[in-house]
Amino acid sequence: QVQLAESGGGLVQPGGSLRLSCAASGSIGSIFVMGWSRQAPGKQRELVARMTSGGSTYYADSVKGRFTISRDIAKNTVSLQMNSLKPEETAVYYCYARPRLSEATDYWGQGTQVTVSS
Repeated sequence: QVQLAESGGGLVQPGGSLRLSCAASGSIGSIFVMGWSRQAPGKQRELVARMTSGGSTYYADSVKGRFTISRDIAKNTVSLQMNSLKPEETAVYYCYARPRLSEATDYWGQGTQVTVSS
């Protein structure tokens, strides 16, 4: 019953920056955790970053120092600022949400394409 809508994907040059945004809607209150994963062609989906409602964060080692996740708790939105992008980070980026800690149910958006190429 939770819908997630991503935006902000597109074509960017190597070393460039892009900002992704995601908005959650539905009959929910605050969301325990929101984050981003990505899936490159021929590879498994991997977790990129996530943030809890309490502000704790996780980043994949490959993006730490270059990506920044942020949330607006009241509006149930999450953003991912991506800097110094690399060609191998070309992928479909998916927003996800886990509304409650006590309920291990995740919701996923449709994804937004990010292409890093010159």
